[in-house]
Amino acid sequence: MIPLRDNIPSKRFPFVTYFFIFINVALFIYELTLGKFTNIFVGKYGCIPYEITRARDIEPFIGIPVYFTLLSSMFLHGSWLHLIGNMLFLFIFGDNVEDWWGHRRYLLMYILFGLIAAVLQILVSPNSRVPFIGASGAIAGIMGSYFFLYPHAKVNVILIFFFLVRIVWIPAFLFLGFWILLQILFGFLTPPSSSNIAFFAHIGGFFAGLFLTRWKVRKKLKGWK
Repeated sequence: MIPLRDNIPSKRFPFVTYFFIFINVALFIYELTLGKFTNIFVGKYGCIPYEITRARDIEPFIGIPVYFTLLSSMFLHGSWLHLIGNMLFLFIFGDNVEDWWGHRRYLLMYILFGLIAAVLQILVSPNSRVPFIGASGAIAGIMGSYFFLYPHAKVNVILIFFFLVRIVWIPAFLFLGFWILLQILFGFLTPPSSSNIAFFAHIGGFFAGLFLTRWKVRKKLKGWK
């Protein structure tokens, strides 16, 4: 299923969401200009579990504390398909979540979701020397937040089943629930060393978004600021 749009209009201009999209696209274009040096750049600024768990910089050296890569890795992508897929999901679900959280808190929560996602991926494969990159952990957090806030919203999707292609509207909780179920299944069935997809980053981000949003809603209901 490929999402196209949802049926909830934005109340405010989602400039933080668009800012994140711009930064991700700009950095990917910069990666393309590096040519054969792209792998070195990714090796420096991608998140390498081995470096984080040992607080040790390995080649190619970044020259600053390796924990910075927990943040920098969120804004790098490995291909146009990787980038476009992530930005499409952010574009569809980010505006409404930004509406609810407010611009400043949304920016902070996006970063927090991404950090939690990265930590879970590192816990699953602490000895890996392969850098993982991408905004998908943070965006999974946005999706988890959306799942809690707008479960009965509708998502317009391209449904592909063998040679059958249809464009249909389905409830957001079904689309997002199916998505996270796939991440859990593939995460537990696929050895981390044999996949270039950080499934546990998706899982960590999604549930961080869901539970932190639930916590914030309960806080609001109790009249806390």
